[in-house]
Amino acid sequence: MRARWHLILAPSLVLSLALLLASQFIFLRGSFFKDLRLGRLGTEFTLENYVRFLTDSIYVDSLILTTRLSATVAILTLLLAYPVAYILARMTSRWSMVLLAAIVAASFITIVIKVLGLIIIFSSGGALNQTLLWLGVVTKPVTIVGQPSGVVVGLMHFTMGFAVLLLYGVIRTIPRSLEDAATIHGAQRWRVFKRVIVPLSLPGVIVTALIVFNLCMGAFTSAALIGGGKVYTLPVLIQQTVIMQTRYAMGATISAVLMAVTLIINLVSIAIAAWLGSVRRLTA
Repeated sequence: MRARWHLILAPSLVLSLALLLASQFIFLRGSFFKDLRLGRLGTEFTLENYVRFLTDSIYVDSLILTTRLSATVAILTLLLAYPVAYILARMTSRWSMVLLAAIVAASFITIVIKVLGLIIIFSSGGALNQTLLWLGVVTKPVTIVGQPSGVVVGLMHFTMGFAVLLLYGVIRTIPRSLEDAATIHGAQRWRVFKRVIVPLSLPGVIVTALIVFNLCMGAFTSAALIGGGKVYTLPVLIQQTVIMQTRYAMGATISAVLMAVTLIINLVSIAIAAWLGSVRRLTA
């Protein structure tokens, strides 16, 4: 007798969707009322919060900064994670499983510990800066605290393990016999990688890039700790608006805009990827 998994999993799915939609509904609803401070909301429906968001340069610049940093992290993470995932997927020794297990274990380390570790590594008296100064590579200690580049490093440290694991699973689905066949017919190694591996793994690469991008759009810890109060991404503004200023309506507005922008970018990216795929099939 076959188990009816759809019936078994249905209650969990319904509960998860209910909690997700309920929380988002509360945010969306609260954003359409005036902020009376001290956590109180008005009773009249208004678009004042959204008008303020779109006309205040602080919020607009923060949205642009958040999107730019997330896109930068997604691109750099893919460039570094793809070769690692490919090597692990094609290794035949037992070390591949050892390295993969190490990546999985590192992914479970909380982001706070990772960020604090980066701050210690890049501290003025840390081994890294002392070595760079001794070698004459830099004339003064390199710092990442309070810099957008530091936030990028922190976010990459957070997302790298997930990207490697996702890309590893994608590349493992590509038969190695396709590479061997191309090599036998005289194709050079770089050409096999360009014409066989990359096109076949492209859907997985796009999904991985979007996942990394989404994680970075909502990331708070790296921007708050490494940013040092100088890098105002939208999650940082949400925390300050809700916790420190107790302006729940404006916090809900920022959250709604962040969710909407992220959703639009994902839908547009998927549509462009589908269009490029159809064009490539027609011209092949």
